[in-house]
Amino acid sequence: MAAKHKFSEFVGRIASQGDRWDILEHFKHYSAGAAGLTSHRSSSESWADSDLQQASENGPLFIEAFYDACEAIRGEQPARGIPNVEMMNRVLRESDAGYEIKPPNLIFLTAPSEPIAVAERSTSLDEQAQKLIQRSLKESDRLLSEGRSRPAVSEILWLLETVSTAFRGLDTGTGTVQGKYFNKIAGELRRHHKGQILDQVLDWVTTLHGYLSSPTGGGVRHGADIKSSVDMQRGEAELYCNLIRSYINFLMSEHARLAAPEFP
Repeated sequence: MAAKHKFSEFVGRIASQGDRWDILEHFKHYSAGAAGLTSHRSSSESWADSDLQQASENGPLFIEAFYDACEAIRGEQPARGIPNVEMMNRVLRESDAGYEIKPPNLIFLTAPSEPIAVAERSTSLDEQAQKLIQRSLKESDRLLSEGRSRPAVSEILWLLETVSTAFRGLDTGTGTVQGKYFNKIAGELRRHHKGQILDQVLDWVTTLHGYLSSPTGGGVRHGADIKSSVDMQRGEAELYCNLIRSYINFLMSEHARLAAPEFP
């Protein structure tokens, strides 16, 4: 995302004010932590810069971590030039990122109001799987209608992970999917379809999955950061549910295509 590149430029400007290696390590520590990764000090300044870019692959989490890292520096070194929230939000607006920082949270600005329909049947899935999918979708809708945003998102995130297991053991034409869990399955599918639409969609899916799983992101799967967690707003939950519904729809159609005796 364009905003992430601009925020990376901010990191470079802050680091240029002195102690470049230490500043890069500081931002790397926050970015890795937001993504649920372990951060170790890099072997050189250049590697610290490279490692920071890898830890910052998840755009929304990087923006959130960038804000936290800046606030930490501001508290310790108030004389250092650090972007304020207004500057950060201006970048987000100009980049049409769809986010706004409202300390201490990163807020989604818009959300569709109507749920995206998911096909009731997939020719490649058995009857039991069809019933499980529809039952979980209805449960998520029920929870959302009752104003229980976080459980509604948790239910459909669980369904996304469950639907992904349908690809296990599937011959993709370039190899067989062996992974047992969502991230492994998504990674193998991306590797077998490098540069194709499935690769790109799974990049988006894993970014959303990572954000929702993180304690400093959606806090759905691994719990929320108790010091900064707030109730998930209805608009946010609708956005998450509809995005995941659209991804489930696509994955089901791709599974049907790949599971066919001969697929293009």
